Amino acid sequence: MSKKKDESETEKEEARIGVFVCRCGINIAGVVSCPDVVDFSKNLDGVVVAEEYLSYCTEGGAREIKDAIEKHNLDRVVIAACTPKTHQPVFQAVLEDAGIPPRMLEFVNIREHDSFVHMHEKSVATEKANELVSAAVARAKLLEDVPTEIVDINSSVLVVGGGIAGLTAAIDLANQPEIEQVVLVEKKNTIGGRMAQLDRTFPTDDCSI
Repeated sequence: MSKKKDESETEKEEARIGVFVCRCGINIAGVVSCPDVVDFSKNLDGVVVAEEYLSYCTEGGAREIKDAIEKHNLDRVVIAACTPKTHQPVFQAVLEDAGIPPRMLEFVNIREHDSFVHMHEKSVATEKANELVSAAVARAKLLEDVPTEIVDINSSVLVVGGGIAGLTAAIDLANQPEIEQVVLVEKKNTIGGRMAQLDRTFPTDDCSI
Protein backbone atom coordinates (compact mmCIF):
# COMPACT_ATOMS: atom_id res chain seq x y z
CA MET A 1 0.00 0.00 0.00
CA SER A 2 2.86 2.35 0.81
CA LYS A 3 4.43 1.58 -2.56
CA LYS A 4 1.23 2.55 -4.43
CA LYS A 5 1.02 5.80 -2.50
CA ASP A 6 4.62 6.66 -3.37
CA GLU A 7 4.00 5.91 -7.04
CA SER A 8 0.90 8.13 -7.02
CA GLU A 9 2.77 11.01 -5.39
CA THR A 10 5.62 10.66 -7.88
CA GLU A 11 3.17 10.75 -10.77
CA LYS A 12 1.61 13.99 -9.49
CA GLU A 13 5.04 15.58 -8.97
CA GLU A 14 5.99 14.75 -12.55
CA ALA A 15 2.95 16.46 -14.06
CA ARG A 16 3.98 18.65 -16.97
CA ILE A 17 1.70 21.67 -16.97
CA GLY A 18 1.50 24.49 -19.46
CA VAL A 19 -0.04 27.82 -18.46
CA PHE A 20 -1.46 30.01 -21.21
CA VAL A 21 -2.53 33.55 -20.33
CA CYS A 22 -4.86 35.17 -22.84
CA ARG A 23 -4.71 38.94 -23.22
CA CYS A 24 -8.20 38.90 -24.79
CA GLY A 25 -7.29 42.03 -26.75
CA ILE A 26 -7.38 44.68 -24.04
CA ASN A 27 -10.26 43.15 -22.07
CA ILE A 28 -7.77 41.40 -19.81
CA ALA A 29 -4.43 42.98 -20.73
CA GLY A 30 -5.82 46.49 -20.20
CA VAL A 31 -6.14 45.73 -16.49
CA VAL A 32 -4.13 42.62 -15.65
CA SER A 33 -0.38 42.63 -16.25
CA CYS A 34 -0.20 39.45 -18.32
CA PRO A 35 3.64 39.37 -18.44
CA ASP A 36 3.70 39.43 -14.64
CA VAL A 37 1.19 36.56 -14.49
CA VAL A 38 3.37 34.58 -16.92
CA ASP A 39 6.52 35.20 -14.86
CA PHE A 40 4.65 34.19 -11.69
CA SER A 41 3.33 31.02 -13.34
CA LYS A 42 6.78 29.89 -14.45
CA ASN A 43 7.82 29.47 -10.82
CA LEU A 44 4.87 27.29 -9.83
CA ASP A 45 5.54 23.63 -9.10
CA GLY A 46 4.75 21.43 -12.08
CA VAL A 47 4.73 24.23 -14.65
CA VAL A 48 7.20 23.66 -17.46
CA VAL A 49 6.08 26.49 -19.73
CA ALA A 50 4.02 29.69 -19.35
CA GLU A 51 3.13 31.96 -22.24
CA GLU A 52 0.78 34.79 -23.19
CA TYR A 53 -1.00 35.50 -26.46
CA LEU A 54 -3.36 38.10 -27.90
CA SER A 55 -6.32 35.73 -28.24
CA TYR A 56 -5.94 31.99 -27.60
CA CYS A 57 -9.45 31.17 -28.81
CA THR A 58 -8.42 31.99 -32.39
CA GLU A 59 -6.86 29.63 -34.91
CA GLY A 60 -3.46 31.17 -34.26
CA GLY A 61 -3.90 30.79 -30.52
CA ALA A 62 -4.87 27.14 -30.87
CA ARG A 63 -1.74 26.56 -32.93
CA GLU A 64 0.40 28.21 -30.23
CA ILE A 65 -1.03 25.85 -27.58
CA LYS A 66 -0.58 22.75 -29.76
CA ASP A 67 3.02 23.70 -30.57
CA ALA A 68 3.80 24.18 -26.87
CA ILE A 69 2.19 20.84 -25.99
CA GLU A 70 4.35 19.06 -28.55
CA LYS A 71 7.55 20.97 -27.78
CA HIS A 72 7.37 20.60 -23.99
CA ASN A 73 5.57 17.24 -23.84
CA LEU A 74 2.74 18.69 -21.73
CA ASP A 75 0.13 16.45 -20.16
CA ARG A 76 -2.01 19.16 -18.52
CA VAL A 77 -3.03 22.65 -19.58
CA VAL A 78 -4.17 25.69 -17.61
CA ILE A 79 -5.94 28.38 -19.61
CA ALA A 80 -6.30 31.82 -18.01
CA ALA A 81 -8.78 33.65 -20.20
CA CYS A 82 -12.44 34.68 -20.30
CA THR A 83 -15.62 32.79 -19.49
CA PRO A 84 -15.40 28.99 -19.71
CA LYS A 85 -19.15 28.91 -20.42
CA THR A 86 -18.52 29.57 -24.11
CA HIS A 87 -14.80 28.88 -24.51
CA GLN A 88 -14.07 25.76 -22.48
CA PRO A 89 -15.31 23.41 -25.25
CA VAL A 90 -13.04 25.26 -27.71
CA PHE A 91 -9.93 24.58 -25.63
CA GLN A 92 -10.98 21.02 -24.84
CA ALA A 93 -11.07 20.41 -28.59
CA VAL A 94 -7.56 21.90 -28.89
CA LEU A 95 -6.27 19.48 -26.26
CA GLU A 96 -7.98 16.55 -27.94
CA ASP A 97 -6.41 17.47 -31.29
CA ALA A 98 -3.03 17.58 -29.56
CA GLY A 99 -3.51 14.11 -28.08
CA ILE A 100 -4.32 15.15 -24.50
CA PRO A 101 -7.60 14.06 -22.85
CA PRO A 102 -9.98 17.07 -22.69
CA ARG A 103 -10.42 16.54 -18.94
CA MET A 104 -6.79 17.54 -18.46
CA LEU A 105 -7.81 21.16 -18.98
CA GLU A 106 -8.13 23.56 -16.06
CA PHE A 107 -9.82 26.86 -16.90
CA VAL A 108 -9.36 30.16 -15.05
CA ASN A 109 -11.66 33.10 -15.70
CA ILE A 110 -9.50 36.21 -15.31
CA ARG A 111 -11.86 38.42 -17.31
CA GLU A 112 -15.38 38.31 -15.78
CA HIS A 113 -13.97 37.22 -12.41
CA ASP A 114 -11.03 39.61 -12.38
CA SER A 115 -10.33 42.34 -14.92
CA PHE A 116 -14.00 43.34 -15.26
CA VAL A 117 -14.52 43.65 -11.50
CA HIS A 118 -11.15 45.28 -10.71
CA MET A 119 -11.04 47.67 -13.65
CA HIS A 120 -9.67 50.51 -11.52
CA GLU A 121 -7.39 48.35 -9.36
CA LYS A 122 -4.76 47.03 -11.72
CA SER A 123 -2.32 45.82 -9.09
CA VAL A 124 -5.14 44.05 -7.24
CA ALA A 125 -6.33 42.46 -10.49
CA THR A 126 -2.85 41.15 -11.28
CA GLU A 127 -2.43 39.75 -7.78
CA LYS A 128 -5.81 38.06 -8.00
CA ALA A 129 -4.93 36.58 -11.40
CA ASN A 130 -1.78 35.11 -9.87
CA GLU A 131 -3.78 33.53 -7.07
CA LEU A 132 -6.35 32.09 -9.46
CA VAL A 133 -3.65 30.61 -11.68
CA SER A 134 -1.82 29.20 -8.66
CA ALA A 135 -4.99 27.44 -7.51
CA ALA A 136 -5.64 26.14 -11.02
CA VAL A 137 -2.13 24.69 -11.30
CA ALA A 138 -2.52 22.97 -7.93
CA ARG A 139 -5.79 21.44 -9.09
CA ALA A 140 -4.39 20.51 -12.50
CA LYS A 141 -1.84 18.25 -10.83
CA LEU A 142 -4.72 16.21 -9.41
CA LEU A 143 -6.69 15.89 -12.64
CA GLU A 144 -7.48 12.41 -13.93
CA ASP A 145 -8.88 11.31 -17.25
CA VAL A 146 -12.47 10.18 -16.76
CA PRO A 147 -13.79 8.48 -19.90
CA THR A 148 -17.13 9.65 -21.27
CA GLU A 149 -19.74 6.95 -21.57
CA ILE A 150 -22.85 7.34 -23.72
CA VAL A 151 -25.89 5.48 -22.40
CA ASP A 152 -29.48 5.13 -23.54
CA ILE A 153 -32.02 7.35 -21.80
CA ASN A 154 -35.53 6.60 -20.58
CA SER A 155 -37.89 8.15 -23.14
CA SER A 156 -40.59 8.79 -20.49
CA VAL A 157 -40.24 11.71 -18.07
CA LEU A 158 -42.06 12.58 -14.86
CA VAL A 159 -42.28 16.27 -13.88
CA VAL A 160 -43.41 16.94 -10.31
CA GLY A 161 -45.13 20.27 -9.78
CA GLY A 162 -47.45 22.16 -12.11
CA GLY A 163 -46.19 25.66 -11.40
CA ILE A 164 -44.56 27.85 -14.04
CA ALA A 165 -41.23 26.03 -13.69
CA GLY A 166 -42.86 22.60 -13.98
CA LEU A 167 -45.02 23.61 -16.93
CA THR A 168 -42.07 25.14 -18.75
CA ALA A 169 -39.92 22.07 -18.11
CA ALA A 170 -42.70 19.74 -19.28
CA ILE A 171 -43.22 21.70 -22.50
CA ASP A 172 -39.48 21.88 -23.26
CA LEU A 173 -39.09 18.15 -22.65
CA ALA A 174 -42.11 17.31 -24.79
CA ASN A 175 -40.49 19.18 -27.68
CA GLN A 176 -37.38 17.00 -27.53
CA PRO A 177 -37.38 14.31 -30.24
CA GLU A 178 -35.85 11.74 -27.86
CA ILE A 179 -38.76 12.05 -25.40
CA GLU A 180 -41.88 9.98 -26.11
CA GLN A 181 -43.97 10.81 -23.05
CA VAL A 182 -44.11 13.53 -20.39
CA VAL A 183 -46.26 13.11 -17.27
CA LEU A 184 -46.97 16.22 -15.20
CA VAL A 185 -48.08 15.71 -11.58
CA GLU A 186 -49.63 18.48 -9.47
CA LYS A 187 -51.11 17.96 -5.99
CA LYS A 188 -53.59 20.85 -6.25
CA ASN A 189 -56.74 21.01 -8.36
CA THR A 190 -55.30 23.64 -10.68
CA ILE A 191 -51.99 24.26 -12.39
CA GLY A 192 -50.02 27.48 -12.71
CA GLY A 193 -48.91 27.89 -9.11
CA ARG A 194 -48.58 31.46 -7.85
CA MET A 195 -48.79 32.77 -11.39
CA ALA A 196 -52.40 31.62 -11.72
CA GLN A 197 -53.32 33.77 -8.71
CA LEU A 198 -52.28 37.01 -10.39
CA ASP A 199 -54.92 39.22 -11.96
CA ARG A 200 -52.73 40.90 -14.55
CA THR A 201 -49.14 40.52 -15.77
CA PHE A 202 -46.57 43.12 -16.78
CA PRO A 203 -46.12 44.64 -19.31
CA THR A 204 -49.18 43.63 -21.38
CA ASP A 205 -51.76 43.45 -18.57
CA ASP A 206 -52.80 40.05 -19.85
CA CYS A 207 -54.64 37.68 -17.55
CA SER A 208 -52.04 35.27 -16.17
CA ILE A 209 -54.36 32.26 -16.52
